[in-house]
Amino acid sequence: MTRDVPDLFKTLAHGLGQIRSVSMLIGCIMAVAFVQPAMAICQLVADAPYRQLLPGEARVWNASLQAGEVQIRYIGHSTFELETPKGVRIATDYNDSVRPFLPPTVATMNGAHSTHYSLNPDPSIEHLLYGWNPDGGAMDHDMTVEDVRIRNIQTNIRGWDGETRRLGNSIFVFEIADLCIAHLGHLHHRLTKEDLTRLGQIDIVFAAVDNTSTLRLDSLMDVLESIGPAMVIPMHFHFAGALQAFTGRAAEAGYEIVRAENAKLIVSRASLPTKPTAYIMMPGGA
Repeated sequence: MTRDVPDLFKTLAHGLGQIRSVSMLIGCIMAVAFVQPAMAICQLVADAPYRQLLPGEARVWNASLQAGEVQIRYIGHSTFELETPKGVRIATDYNDSVRPFLPPTVATMNGAHSTHYSLNPDPSIEHLLYGWNPDGGAMDHDMTVEDVRIRNIQTNIRGWDGETRRLGNSIFVFEIADLCIAHLGHLHHRLTKEDLTRLGQIDIVFAAVDNTSTLRLDSLMDVLESIGPAMVIPMHFHFAGALQAFTGRAAEAGYEIVRAENAKLIVSRASLPTKPTAYIMMPGGA
């Protein structure tokens, strides 16, 4: 049985309409799938948008991390390796003694002493960020590398002679996905109101807890209270009894004490603890 021509046109039009609807649905699904994850806004006003793609450029996402996740490895001393969803790897307090297994994309350094900076950095490191100016004066960083914004706040430091070295240390802040992570470096004094304003909201803090060459525990606990992070990850606890003394004080201050099973942590905003937590990681995440 043959159809009239008008009926055939109606059938074709209906089929095209269904195809158009399916195409629109697929387009919506693809649009949702490729929505860019939100950058963390640590400051009240933080200009940290994703870099716009160049014509013909595609984003390649690391399959091991979801868009809102950050991987943290504790390498040792004051060195952590942060990995972003796009595979950018950052080594903090990069030095010649304790390093990640692979050269990082970004390495930050501080000027306290040789376990916090490198005289022979790997030449394949794309961005080497000094926390102090070897020539004296300020050293300001504020840059976006793929899906992470990195900025610093300089603080003073004491030399081996006990004299103050102005701007010898930097607190580096990493804005990754929807998290703000601060590495306090070799901090030697309490933070000022201006420092805290520049820091903004911080979710995770890496803090030196040696109780000897950086801050004494009383001062450190005051600094942590003023910052108010959800999670504190201690570092620089090479002196005997330093870690135990810190965990004792942290417990007294109301922190939940969690001892990690290994030196790797994947964290997101959704997984942040609701109660302030001291998360104890042992070195060995290379």
